[in-house]
Amino acid sequence: MTTTMTSVINRIVSTAPSGGTISFARLDGTETIGLPELYERAGRLAGHLRDRGVGPGDRIGILAANSLEWVLLDLAALRLKAQTAGFEPGKFDPADDLAGRYGLTMLFTDRPTDTHRSMPMSEVRALSEPAVRPDEAAAPAPVTWAPRDVTTIKFTSGSTGTPKGLGATAGSIDSSLAAVQEIFGHVPGDDLFVFLPLSLLQQRYWVYSALAHGHDVTISTYEAAFAALRRVKPTVVMGVPAFYETAKRQVESRVRRSGGTATAADAARHLFGDRIRYLWTGSAPADAAMLRFFTDAGLPIYEGYGLNETCIVAKNHPGATREGSVGRVLPGKQVLLDEDGVVSVRSEHPVGYGYTYAKPGDSERVFDSDGTVRTGDLGYIDDDGFLFIRGRADDVIVLDNGKKVIVRPLEEHMRTSPAIAECVLFCPTQTDLVAVVSPAALPADPDAVLAQLALTNAAFGRDEQISRVVIADEPFSIGNDLLTSQYKPKRPRILAAYRTSLHDSKAGIHAP
Repeated sequence: MTTTMTSVINRIVSTAPSGGTISFARLDGTETIGLPELYERAGRLAGHLRDRGVGPGDRIGILAANSLEWVLLDLAALRLKAQTAGFEPGKFDPADDLAGRYGLTMLFTDRPTDTHRSMPMSEVRALSEPAVRPDEAAAPAPVTWAPRDVTTIKFTSGSTGTPKGLGATAGSIDSSLAAVQEIFGHVPGDDLFVFLPLSLLQQRYWVYSALAHGHDVTISTYEAAFAALRRVKPTVVMGVPAFYETAKRQVESRVRRSGGTATAADAARHLFGDRIRYLWTGSAPADAAMLRFFTDAGLPIYEGYGLNETCIVAKNHPGATREGSVGRVLPGKQVLLDEDGVVSVRSEHPVGYGYTYAKPGDSERVFDSDGTVRTGDLGYIDDDGFLFIRGRADDVIVLDNGKKVIVRPLEEHMRTSPAIAECVLFCPTQTDLVAVVSPAALPADPDAVLAQLALTNAAFGRDEQISRVVIADEPFSIGNDLLTSQYKPKRPRILAAYRTSLHDSKAGIHAP
């Protein structure tokens, strides 16, 4: 099926929206402005950036926390047909000559720096205010983005080394948003709640969607998300599985504290507000029990699948959802499976045709010449067209007897315990499986972990038995560098951190 290219990008750079709002939710309150005002502010900022030498094909960098200034800079760059490079705080340092390394005309940051060509984020808002003199910077003339034009450099979340940079095309953004709008129908009155870093391009999708379709959007941070939800009362929440696992524990705790007077539906509405239409999740595998929990509580949650290199590939949605799957493949995408079940994705409008910044050979390992992406994921498509992802081809463990073990189903089964937030399997001697688990809370509950180990081993075959479990000293987090920015475990980092315990046959909890 061919997507209808309505060119969201060209619409939002040339046409002021007639309604809708954008809000920025913090722990201490919420700031809201109308989308028409946002459009005018972005135009004025674009005029100032143009007068400071930013033009078509130039690139500005943004290294900062989520804020109105972040959104204004991104939209101003689009108005100038300039590129943005979104740098994730904590992963990049403004002192590392980002301007030189990534070809930046200017770098905007909320971090202390005296780096050449840098500007504090604190100055951005003033540049978007109404002019005080008639000759001050006027909004630039409308520009036109072609499908293959690169709007932004986005960086992989990455588990090791320097993140790879990928130029994302306007066509890939347009086609993804068109497909999502077709199946979810966001309209005025909807409020989409976003809290992951805006350096991740997909989080900015929902700002573009709001400008194009007139609905509201709320930008928060992970730290402020739960406090903001009850205040904002969104209709849609865009989150990763780890966020919803935390939410599930909060809901269950509230039910227990109520002494049976509150149901899960009551507690979920108290946490998320009473306007939720649906919850969106992706970026990492979601536990089936968690998905079922929220759907049964009256908050339908839909899992999807995509990579930085592909944008959104598949999505469950109202009227087309299947437990255990990541949904049907979206218009404009084609999933190809090789003889081993490894997934490749072909796009009508590819994100790109190779990495802009990566080590030699990285692009060739992932991209074909037509933009088809070899994902490295194992999967299959059922008779009704639903895509199932079984795990990573790289994470298949080969035992010394030649048996191949796909670790994802075992890890997911272990995570069904309320005591376990994450589980990562290793095979240090190629003879038996050893798990490293991240406790859901401190102090850890070894008895609950042991009970779950027994349940998991009972559910799987002889070659899939976990011999012992090492409980992490502290929960995996972004702060201790054991989770990516999308809250996925960094296997190489976890292996390095717990290598001694993994190789010590006496360490950890042993299977009964």
